[in-house]
Amino acid sequence: MSDNSTGLVVTRRQAQKLHTRQRLIEAARDRFGQDGILTTRTVDVARDAGVSHGSVFAHFPTRDHLVAATIQAFAGEVLPRIHLLVEQEASVREVLAAHLDGIAAHEAFYARLVMEGPLLPPVARATLLGIQSALAFHLAGATEREAAAGRIRALPLPLLFNTWLGLIHHYLGNRDLFAPGHSVVERHGSMLLDHFVGLLAP
Repeated sequence: MSDNSTGLVVTRRQAQKLHTRQRLIEAARDRFGQDGILTTRTVDVARDAGVSHGSVFAHFPTRDHLVAATIQAFAGEVLPRIHLLVEQEASVREVLAAHLDGIAAHEAFYARLVMEGPLLPPVARATLLGIQSALAFHLAGATEREAAAGRIRALPLPLLFNTWLGLIHHYLGNRDLFAPGHSVVERHGSMLLDHFVGLLAP
């Protein structure tokens, strides 16, 4: 076998490995959203992904690492769009609307993060806190710019950010009350966004 063909085999194997890893993450995200992060079994994730149970641990050293990788993959979908908006000098409303859109894409999973976050293992919790820190950083750029222009009130960023998260997380954590059988973001997202932005009016 030539060097070129050997390289091709290696590339195919690498691609297959990445594909399997992605399938496991997607299966975990969906199963976590359905059954809960803390109670989902890795054997069920493997079955949903169509791979052997051993494949889970060939890609993730522990179950905790699978949880952390699933949270990180979620962040990889949500944060780049928000980062781009900040670079384009988007408004606070536009940044928060993008946050809601990101949540809506995998709302069941994110709702489980909200409810089970304090109980997650350290590596997974650190990943979740990293997402929140990145969102706060991006939001800071938009709020500082709009406050300087007099379009919103100047408020301490931690208070502003935690008020937003508290509002959204309250609705997601109680979705059986606010939107039973439906998406909280679809049913209440616009109202919550209007309410929050209204609080910032100068």
